[in-house]
Amino acid sequence: MAFGDEPLSRSSMIVADRRIAFGRIALFLVALLVGGAFAGLAIEATGSSGGALEAFDDYLLRIARFTLWQALLSTLLSVLPAVLLARALARHPAFPGRAFLLRLFAVPLALPAIVAALGVLALYGRAGFFAPVFTALSGERWPGIYGLSGILVAHVFFNLPLAARLFLNALESIPADQWRLAAQLGMGARASFRFLEWPAMRAALPGIAGLVFMLCVTSFTIVLLLGGGPRATTLEVAIYQALRFDFDPARALALTLVQVLLAGSIVVALTRLGASLTGDANLPVAPRRMVWRSMSETIFNTALILASFLFVAGPMAATVIAGLQAELGRLVAEEAVREAAMTSLVFAALSAALCLLLSLALVAARRALEMQRGALSPSFLERAADSGAAMVLIVPPLVIGAGWFILLRHVGDVFSFAPVMVVTVNAVMAMPFAIRSIRPAYDAASARHERLCLALGISGWNRFRLVDWPALRRPAATALAFAMALSFGDLGVIALFGSDQVQTLPYLLLQRMGSYRTEDAAGLALFLGLLCLALMFLADRLGKETE
Repeated sequence: MAFGDEPLSRSSMIVADRRIAFGRIALFLVALLVGGAFAGLAIEATGSSGGALEAFDDYLLRIARFTLWQALLSTLLSVLPAVLLARALARHPAFPGRAFLLRLFAVPLALPAIVAALGVLALYGRAGFFAPVFTALSGERWPGIYGLSGILVAHVFFNLPLAARLFLNALESIPADQWRLAAQLGMGARASFRFLEWPAMRAALPGIAGLVFMLCVTSFTIVLLLGGGPRATTLEVAIYQALRFDFDPARALALTLVQVLLAGSIVVALTRLGASLTGDANLPVAPRRMVWRSMSETIFNTALILASFLFVAGPMAATVIAGLQAELGRLVAEEAVREAAMTSLVFAALSAALCLLLSLALVAARRALEMQRGALSPSFLERAADSGAAMVLIVPPLVIGAGWFILLRHVGDVFSFAPVMVVTVNAVMAMPFAIRSIRPAYDAASARHERLCLALGISGWNRFRLVDWPALRRPAATALAFAMALSFGDLGVIALFGSDQVQTLPYLLLQRMGSYRTEDAAGLALFLGLLCLALMFLADRLGKETE
């Protein structure tokens, strides 16, 4: 019988109870954050005297339809080319620059949405680098890429590389002997696709498409910056506008309820499909395989890979070029920029630390409950500790912020709560990624040392310092860097609670864009993007050293 299936003794159960108690506290804090948001919505609903019901009108239905429509189009434009791109990369496992290309495709995962949006505008906007070309082709002044077209381009920029890496991961799982057999049989491109590649990608297709669809439904920053007006507005942007500009809590309540219902339905569907809500796109080393390729297929695959490279690299290069054209020295010397950068760093560090503490508590509690039950079925508490953090993805950050915004306005000055709200919401939203990073190392360390710790009476802080921490140091550092990067570049909650007194770099960047100081915004975007990429690079490097 495996150790994880054996019930614990009474003394060991006492030790496990401490970890379970900390896990209960972590779950309570997560539930308090999400439940408080719903409490704010419920209070507003009971006191709105029918205002919230009246907000369920044609405007809300139109916003909901556009949210689903743009998500569907974005998914199709991201996933279908990703199938061809992943297949091209799989059939060319060794060519100069392949490793660099895959690293480039990982950059959009780390890039803040506001930076990517500025890159798209710098390339395709009214004053973008391609504006003269489009003006010459159309014969009239290029109006810029706003509205649905801008949203789709930005979403494809983010999601095409993600989907391609996930499909490539599925293709890399095909056994090498099947590729050798296909080469020996002289299978061409069509036969290989039919009998080898498509079955592997078809199994992964529902989960990948569902994940991309979920990301597009809950997209906020992209739509806020590139939507271009009321005709291209999604539910989350409408919630933001209802609270910050119109201050219509009843309208915000109705929009939030529809968004939660929509996001919850998608998450349930993703769970049934077995999709990963956190979108792991880590890739193994490409195996050497024998592939029969014709010259026409090689030319097509080369053109496809080159076009994808240019599409993904274009907005990044435009961001760098536009940022370097700004007065970077003046920006660095500005007190507002330095304060916003320091605020962002402090908030990101606090969010990452809180995220790591809560994640460690849940991971330890889940392991203790698993050992305590032996071969019995998992309890509700164990299931909650295992998947409770991931379920916060049902309620996007802006929705949680909207609920607390409505609730806290009955308490005092809403904007004075900005530090607490930004830190806690960003910490909880990064927990699914942090848990996935540290759980394997913690479970492996527990399986190796649990009996020895019980025999020697090592528990509490001493156990964590002497036994658990050496195994968790690298994964914890990865989780910290990843959580810091997510928090550092987030615009969702600070867009609601930000003010002249509390500003982060993304919020300051949004203000500069709103006041048409585009050069300053480009410089700030360069700073923000480089800092987030550095944090993500650190997280990726530490994660590889852990493996």
